[in-house]
Amino acid sequence: MALSGFVEFFQKGKTFRPKKKFTPGTLRYSLHKHAQASLNSGIMLSAVVKLPPGEELNDWIAVHDFFNRINLIYGTISEWCTEITCPTMSGGRKFEYLWADGAKYKKPTQLPAPQYISLLMDWIEAQINDETLFPVTTDIPFPKTFQPLCKKILTRLFRVFVHVYIHHFDRIVTIGAEPHVNTCYKHFYYFVREFDLINNKELEPLKEMTQLICREIKS
Repeated sequence: MALSGFVEFFQKGKTFRPKKKFTPGTLRYSLHKHAQASLNSGIMLSAVVKLPPGEELNDWIAVHDFFNRINLIYGTISEWCTEITCPTMSGGRKFEYLWADGAKYKKPTQLPAPQYISLLMDWIEAQINDETLFPVTTDIPFPKTFQPLCKKILTRLFRVFVHVYIHHFDRIVTIGAEPHVNTCYKHFYYFVREFDLINNKELEPLKEMTQLICREIKS
């Protein structure tokens, strides 16, 4: 399944959070369009994620918009993800995630899943809209902190997949979203594996599922 109908399926009256925009005519705009076109072309997702010849890795990472897609997925089940149903940000009994942002939460803190995810989305939005961290043109070089920050963002976004799949998958199936969520997950997984953006320990909670649905490469 291509991702061409993803937004239409999940948005349904919902509003995208502000996202990084690329100016038409710029390199990153062209790369962003290239990435989107490839997703809708029917090419295997494991091939779609590969760095185009002659392009810089930081540029390629910057133009991929997993934030909005995962935010939309969570939005479909958020009504069922409450402080009562999900008192911790967890992925089953073995995995629990604590929140820390170096500001209000200086130490890792246990939070209900909806509060954790809300803080996470606000935090990511602040990072990607900060042009000193995520430059929008090639005139401004990427900071040395760019890839470590992206790894942190993607690792935390993966935790949303973990929570949704383990605790709310029945809802995803009920609304007929399973193929769309699986396709989004596979694209995300192939991308982070291709460029080693999430360590294997973090990927462990969904290892068995990943082996079943991500057959294009070894997991």
